[in-house]
Amino acid sequence: VYIGYLNVKLPHGHCGVSNDLQKHLERITSVGPRPTGSPENEVLTVNFLLEQIEHIKADSASGPNSVTVDVQRPTGSFSIDFLGGFTSYYDRVSNIAVRLEPKAGAQHLMLANCHFDSVANSPGASDDAVSCAVMLEVLHSLANLSTPLRHGVVFLFNGAEENVLQASHGFITQHPWAKQVRAFINLEAAGVGGKEVVFQTGPENPWLVQAYVHAAKHPFASVVGQEVFQSGVIPSDTDFRIYRDFGNIPGIDLAFIENGFLYHTKYDTSDRILTDSIQRAGDNILAVLKHLVMSEELADSSEYRHGNMVFFDLLGMVVVAYPARVGTIINYMTAMATFLYLFKKCSHPSNVGGRYMKELAYATAVVILSWLVTLLTVLIIALVVSLTGRSMFWYNDFYTCIFMYGSAATGTMVLIHTLAKNLYYGVSCVCLCVGELYFDVSLLLWCGALVYLTANGLCSAYVPMLMVAFPLTTKLLLAREFKLRGASIKYSVLYQLGLALPYVHFMFLIWVVFEIFTPILGRSGTEIPPDVVLATLVTLTTLFLSSFFLHFIYLARSTKWLLAGLGTVFTVFLVLVLCGMFFPYTADPSGPRPKRVFLQHTTRTFHGLDGQVKSRDSGLWINSFDYTGMQHITPIIPEINDTIRTSCQEDRPFCGYPWFLPVKFLVKKNWYLPAPEVFPKSPIEFQVLSKEQTKWGTVKITFEVKVINYTLGSVSIHPVILLTLFPETKETAQGFHHEANGDFKTVRV
Repeated sequence: VYIGYLNVKLPHGHCGVSNDLQKHLERITSVGPRPTGSPENEVLTVNFLLEQIEHIKADSASGPNSVTVDVQRPTGSFSIDFLGGFTSYYDRVSNIAVRLEPKAGAQHLMLANCHFDSVANSPGASDDAVSCAVMLEVLHSLANLSTPLRHGVVFLFNGAEENVLQASHGFITQHPWAKQVRAFINLEAAGVGGKEVVFQTGPENPWLVQAYVHAAKHPFASVVGQEVFQSGVIPSDTDFRIYRDFGNIPGIDLAFIENGFLYHTKYDTSDRILTDSIQRAGDNILAVLKHLVMSEELADSSEYRHGNMVFFDLLGMVVVAYPARVGTIINYMTAMATFLYLFKKCSHPSNVGGRYMKELAYATAVVILSWLVTLLTVLIIALVVSLTGRSMFWYNDFYTCIFMYGSAATGTMVLIHTLAKNLYYGVSCVCLCVGELYFDVSLLLWCGALVYLTANGLCSAYVPMLMVAFPLTTKLLLAREFKLRGASIKYSVLYQLGLALPYVHFMFLIWVVFEIFTPILGRSGTEIPPDVVLATLVTLTTLFLSSFFLHFIYLARSTKWLLAGLGTVFTVFLVLVLCGMFFPYTADPSGPRPKRVFLQHTTRTFHGLDGQVKSRDSGLWINSFDYTGMQHITPIIPEINDTIRTSCQEDRPFCGYPWFLPVKFLVKKNWYLPAPEVFPKSPIEFQVLSKEQTKWGTVKITFEVKVINYTLGSVSIHPVILLTLFPETKETAQGFHHEANGDFKTVRV
């Protein structure tokens, strides 16, 4: 447990949870939501940040380092392949870049990035105001050092991240300082408070991981998280991608992950971020930045670009890190030791006619069969729960899914092995050799996973390596005790102590997985049954954790009381769930679990190929962000029901929906409630200027969009209009041109 420091202002050079930092956070969030383009974002927050930066600049004027401030308003566009291949266009978004360097100047720069904008319905305390508040304090501490920095650092406060990473693109592709940036740290959030985890590094710059390992005061990092995130399983992205893909520079991505239920909601307020969370983040970021700007590696980071790193922390106390190539050697050596151990048993004189190999093959088949039957059984239960309308019963109380799905998984697995024991080995079998055989099976299966992950170049292979190396070593050390006394209490205690390190670490990883994925299932769309996903995770957890304890089933005289207890727990919770005793959502101030519904008031106008209006209507376009759809809303608002469900209209752009959903495969269920016409404060004028057939069979369309009383910010509606007006004509957008004229804003394509 991390104990935060006193809430006082610490001397320069230390990042304590100061009153100033708390005031920064409260001041930024006090203006409310800060979507890109709003006065709250472009004026109030920008002015506040500039005011604080000027104070820091004045305080440090007599020191050995200088502070330069530049407000950038970039305009540009880029393709977003990871969200379906559409183009994001932005105009005069806000960046506040602060350059801190020795007064003699610096050729090489480190970049620290946060974003001060928020989604339209959230004050965005954790995402990402707290990071900007921390960066202000880190800037203050570094600017007031009594010694000059070796390299410079740019603190970028960007104002358009939520609008699909636009401001970071504007900085890295257009700002003159960007060419000197050699590496970056990106501060993000996938939850509200808690520990900030390193969930991405690189690409292929192990010196950055080593810098974090060396400098971070409270490390929390795992290469497993990096590989899971980069696999695309988690439906989100950060400015890390922009700096990596468009700037070709390496970096570290950090994010708060706890309490993701409140992420992007009105509950993401400053009072929910504990002081120890801010303290941890400040300590880590200050220490890592200070280490990097004083390092040799930053001057020529390409010199140190050689492969990936295996890294993981042990309960937040210390980080273990080593090059991936070293990890490959360790992994294969561990696998070789396992095969030698099994080969020695196969070549033992008692293995007459390959008896051991046959028994090993049979036991392996029983274990794999138990896995498949267990997974299938729990998935059937999850489907029944989903089909009966009780999905997400665990959302407000996670442990209910452990009691139901966990007891079902454990009971099924124990039952299968009990049947195998009774039917194959005999009812009265309590054989030490059978228990040892199933230990060998677990060792073999984990070793198979180790070889597979290593062969595919995944650094996460360190997990099965630990799950093989420690049990094997423990088994060899306790072999004599086992032979002399069998599964005695002393043997059991020593055996469990030997497994403590890999199991504690593995359970810690599992906690992180559930901490991240459980809230995500509340915003993963209407198409993927979340109970199936969660039941799978719970079942896999049960199977993995039980692997080296399976042999105790064969050493036990009876499992009937265990099965009876598990069956009772499962039955009780299944009945309670099917009776609707667990409601998914709550507005309890101590731990809200809101349901997410995306609602837009829109007026739709459809034009034909001849430019004439084909149809026009207005309504509320409604999407549920989770699988329960409208079933919990209809009893309260009867007008929103299945009679207003609308399906994809294939003959219309975007299925007739107001705009393109990059994750449309997750949100196919739509509700469209008729409503009065929309009268926006800034009406849009649209005019087709020309249309011509190209020689390669496409139609080139030039048109003009004029926004009256245009204010600073993103015009993200334009790419939506531009890209797919008439899909059947195979038209393509040829380029962007924009003009500003007084109160008018014109965009031509």
